[in-house]
Order: sequence, then structure tokens, then C-alpha cells
Amino acid sequence: MPKPFLTRLVPWAVTLGFFVLWELACWGFRVDRFILPRPSEIAVSIIKHYPAILLNSWQTLYTTLVGFALAVGFGLCLGLLIGALPAVYAGLYPILVGLNSIPKVAVVPVLVIWFGIGTVPAIITAFVISFFPIMVNVATGLATIEPELRDVLRSLGASRLQILWRVGMPSAMPYFFASLKVAVTLAFIGSIVAETVASDRGIGYLMIAASARFDVPLVFAGLLVIALMGVIMYEVFSYIDRRVTFWAIRGNEMIS
Repeated sequence: MPKPFLTRLVPWAVTLGFFVLWELACWGFRVDRFILPRPSEIAVSIIKHYPAILLNSWQTLYTTLVGFALAVGFGLCLGLLIGALPAVYAGLYPILVGLNSIPKVAVVPVLVIWFGIGTVPAIITAFVISFFPIMVNVATGLATIEPELRDVLRSLGASRLQILWRVGMPSAMPYFFASLKVAVTLAFIGSIVAETVASDRGIGYLMIAASARFDVPLVFAGLLVIALMGVIMYEVFSYIDRRVTFWAIRGNEMIS
């Protein structure tokens, strides 16, 4: 059997085995659905509440992608500045590290005071939580330029901007696309955190409303929907990464 086929088959087999083991464990140990619902009960809840789940999923996906797009734009630009200009690095990096250390759930109430309950706090939270990895990876990619290569280019008359554009940017691309795969999953976390704290729409809001009714299967249905969207977006950017930075992949050594 071809190895690529087995490689594609393994994740599906492991995932199926995980849910089968989950189902059998709950059934064998007689775990109450209030504690841990079986996958079959979660599937029934998804079918029963399909319209509400679909509507709130679109809301969460929208806030996540908007916040993520803003994070990509600002993270790329600021990462280039920090990586190319030591003065910008010295001035902004400590502040950015400090801001990133603040728990995002503590920021949401402030955003609610400023913008009210709804979509805007979720977008900003998704942006804030996914911005930092992109910026750091782009700056790291620029820092990997060999000093010898930089000296050679300068001796040939290349300006700092030309070195940045022709050498720095290609060098940073693998780091940039690697950061996108991580940042898009973090953006989902930001959206869900904001929706659970202050929102009237989204999967996070649906989960809070379900937990208030002690509808645990619906809560787990929301968790599975979030996980599914995260996996899909991760695979999308993995595909883009393989297409754009294929020159940086050495055989099967790259894990995407």
C-alpha cells in the first residue's frame, strides 16, 4: 500500500479510534451524561440543534477570520520593522512582551466598556491573541540572514531595503507561514473567550447558554465544532505553506 495513502489514513484512523474509545469508556464505566456525554449523545445534540450551531458557527468563524486578518497585516508589518531596525526592536519589544503577558480574558471587560457587547470585542480579542506569534516569527526570520551574506551584498552595493526585500523576506517566509498555522488556532481561542464573557452570538455564547441549562451534550458539541473549524483552518494554511515555501521543505522532514 503506498505510503502517502497510509499517511493520509492514519489521522482518520486515530481520530475514529479516539471517539470509539471515548464511547466505550463512558458506556463501560457508566459515566453520567452530565459529567461526560458519549460521542453518540453529542452527535444527537448536533443534529437536534443544527440550525443554532450553524448560525453561531458562522458568527465565530467571521470574528475569528477578521481578527486573524488584522493580526496578519499588523504582525507582518511590525515584524519587518522589528527585524530590520534594531532601534524599533529595543523600543517596542519590551512593551509588546508585557502586553502579550496580560491574560486576554482580563482585557475583554475593558473592550466591552469601550465597544459594547457584540462582535467588535471578539474581533479585537482574536487579533490581540494571534498578533504576537506572527510578529515574533517574522522578526526571527529576518534575524536568520547570515551576516556574511549581508556583508557580501553590501559590498556589491545593495541597500538595506534591497537586502530586506530580496533576502530578508524570502528568509522570513517559512517562519511567517509557520506562525499562521499557530496564530489561526489562537484566533479561535480569542473569539471564544470574548463570546463567553460578553456576546449574544457565537459558539462561545451558545456554550454558556447551554451550560446554564445544564445541557452538557450541547456544550461538548460546541467544543467539537470549534475543534473542527480549527483543524480545517490549520490544514488550509498548511496547504498554502507547502505551496508557497516548498523550497524550504526537505523531503518528509517538515511537519506541517
